[in-house]
Amino acid sequence: MNKNRMQKLLCLIGCIVLVAAMALSFAGCASTSAPETTSAQTEAVVGTSFQVVVTGPDGEEAAFDIVTNKATVGEALVEKGLIDGEDSEYGLYVTTVNGVTLDWDKDQKYWAFYIDGEYAMTGVDSTNVTEGAVYSFVAEG
Repeated sequence: MNKNRMQKLLCLIGCIVLVAAMALSFAGCASTSAPETTSAQTEAVVGTSFQVVVTGPDGEEAAFDIVTNKATVGEALVEKGLIDGEDSEYGLYVTTVNGVTLDWDKDQKYWAFYIDGEYAMTGVDSTNVTEGAVYSFVAEG
């Protein structure tokens, strides 16, 4: 083999060895532990899930799947921005659901709260979240 060919072969082998060494070096730096999760990601994966169905004044329905670690339906829906209202001596008086505000004094309509199709005997902020339940808000009046 001539000297020029031998140098090219040695150079090629050296490059292959260098590339292999770099690959092994980078492989050793790879982490085998699970990636860290934020509390928001944990909440989305580990929580209680339920559904909220909203029937607006026009009769149109919208359904929302909710996953939360909150204790009450009211806390969960306020946190998600789905409901808003006023604090009263009886708890949260819901005035706005899914961006629609009803005012009894103006239009004699209010948001009725239902649990699994039954008119709720508790307020939204004193109703504990139940896995798989369906909570509804219906514009009534």
